[in-house]
Amino acid sequence: GSGGGAGTAAPEPASSSADDGMTWWYRWLCRIAGVIGGMSCAVAGLWNCVTINPLNIAAGVWMMLNAFVLFLCEAPFCCQFIEFANAVSARADKLRAWQKAAFYCGMAVFPVMLSLTLTTLFGNAIAFATGVLYGLSALGKKGDAISYARIHQQQKQMDEEKLTGCLEGQAL
Repeated sequence: GSGGGAGTAAPEPASSSADDGMTWWYRWLCRIAGVIGGMSCAVAGLWNCVTINPLNIAAGVWMMLNAFVLFLCEAPFCCQFIEFANAVSARADKLRAWQKAAFYCGMAVFPVMLSLTLTTLFGNAIAFATGVLYGLSALGKKGDAISYARIHQQQKQMDEEKLTGCLEGQAL
């Protein structure tokens, strides 16, 4: 007889869309940002490793790790050859938007703190933006459009202040 086809599990429909309050187009925006962020991290990370500065190499390796994690979480179909990719992706899909936001932003800020160069800044900018998108979706459920815009403006100012703070801290 036939084997029963246990290996051909159909992808389950996106049933989580109801509980996290994200619209389908916003979820796709986050996914696309994650994939582009992963690509920019990978390219900039590789470029960062072409040096003799150990901090740059460490930041480059971290950025390539970021790229790998972003691909695993946002585009698991890119990592079909890795056995645990689907398990990691399923677990990442269960995370709340604010948890993803904190995780992605933290991952993106670390290499910039290690080695502040244009490569690390631009390479991690899109990955950081992915985290911000998830953060905004977590805030968006609770507030209306006006407070949403106000929070977004404050977030922008805080990010700019953090960035200038990092730049000043590096100069010492």
